Amino acid sequence: MILGTGTLIAVPDSDTIIIRSDGDAERIADNLDSLLNTYYVRMALSEDPDLLVHDSAGSEFPDTVYYNRLNGINTVIKLTYNSIIRNHIHVYTIKKRELFSVMLGLKDYYFPMIEDIFDSYGLPGELKYMAVIESALNPNAVSRMGATGLWQFMYSTGRSYGLTINSIVDERRDPVRSTHAAARYLKDLYGIYKDWILVIAAYNCGPGNVNKAIRRSGNRKDYWQIYYRLPRETRGYIPQYFAATYAMNYFREHNISPVPINFPVATDTIMVNKDIHLTQISEVMGIPHGELRTLNSQYRTGLVPGSSKPHSLTLPVSYLGDFIDLTDTIRNYKPEIYLDRKTILANPVRSTYVPADIKGKTKLIYTVREGDNLGYIAEWYDVGLSELRYWNNIYRNTIRIGQKLAVYVDPSKSQYYSRVNNMTFAEKQAMNGKTVPLNTSPAPSAQSTTAGDDDGYITHTVRAGDTIWDIVKLYGNVSTTEVLSLNNISDPQKIQVGQKLRIKKKS
Repeated sequence: MILGTGTLIAVPDSDTIIIRSDGDAERIADNLDSLLNTYYVRMALSEDPDLLVHDSAGSEFPDTVYYNRLNGINTVIKLTYNSIIRNHIHVYTIKKRELFSVMLGLKDYYFPMIEDIFDSYGLPGELKYMAVIESALNPNAVSRMGATGLWQFMYSTGRSYGLTINSIVDERRDPVRSTHAAARYLKDLYGIYKDWILVIAAYNCGPGNVNKAIRRSGNRKDYWQIYYRLPRETRGYIPQYFAATYAMNYFREHNISPVPINFPVATDTIMVNKDIHLTQISEVMGIPHGELRTLNSQYRTGLVPGSSKPHSLTLPVSYLGDFIDLTDTIRNYKPEIYLDRKTILANPVRSTYVPADIKGKTKLIYTVREGDNLGYIAEWYDVGLSELRYWNNIYRNTIRIGQKLAVYVDPSKSQYYSRVNNMTFAEKQAMNGKTVPLNTSPAPSAQSTTAGDDDGYITHTVRAGDTIWDIVKLYGNVSTTEVLSLNNISDPQKIQVGQKLRIKKKS
């Protein structure tokens, strides 16, 4: 769920943003830049190009002013102030104030939804500001590592928290469903730390990294006391959160006004139980295609696959009645073009990924071993997941043992990365500061197994494809937090095939 920092590449004719990794404070500016490629912002700027004229009204305030204003915000999350936070505040209020005003124009659509969902989980509403630094309120943001959506879920974490992710549907891009998943994840993290600042830090870098920083700092559990033990990005993440909280509450004091964006605040959702394509709806009903894609960004190809199971379709309220009346007409409009799944999946024009230039890079070959997945391999070589797929013509996540994968790396680091192919799994994980659980052993088969214990617990053997979320659903009386705690697992992504998990028996 880590969002990369650095240069953002706007993909032509698409709302998808590919985020490159470079720096720290630049993250805020880069996320704000990404908004210029979203549909409603493009429409607003086409109607009034002067909306983004940079003004000279940005000004600094004395430190005491920032300090007092932060203290004046009603929040259960303790807000502190220092020079690092001040620098991040200046990005919003001075350096990128005109782009920040664009994001302010989107908050009236996304914030009420986030607040309502977080309230239903008993979470502080002010955690909504995390979405500001995660994605700049852009549900189509994609990081270099493949983190996607409003809350920047990685594939494995999104699946762990119940999100559907496949070639047709990616619910990480669904603002409502991804916010429910984020709420569940945040609640699980609070069950571990009982401290919201550490929860926010763990959301960014994973609980494993936070736990390691706590141990290396003499078991101190204060963010600023473990600050230098955390990954570099996380050291900037909390100050960014404080800065976003400040800027969202005091933008008027900095003479910043929200850009008026014609976002349809009044929308409604209808369940669709037959296949239908967004382009069919657009052309029959005259709804702008970009508007439909923005409201239903979870449908990667535009197909709403209702025939497999009911799926939600979001429309402006003013169109809902007409859609119900015209559903059959819409589905019968050019079905041979829009409802042929083979055509949709095979059409390379639909790809929104722009690969990095491999000119001048060194090509290495990695041989896939048992237990590997594309996410691991991308991390070991410090390359993007999308890049790895592109280089090897892989369109999903399926790889086979013995498969040869091409990886392109910086020539200056080729000797370092050439070792990876001969390392053990534990050694490769150690490259990224991750440890392999000691209680793992090869799985005897592809089936999950359970065995009874005499002490009120049963043993579940993890099989290929299992996630903590899947396992918890098998045992109705346990929670994700309970399973993680009982088995001394700090990161839900680190379960391994063959690992034995103790599960409390149903009473």
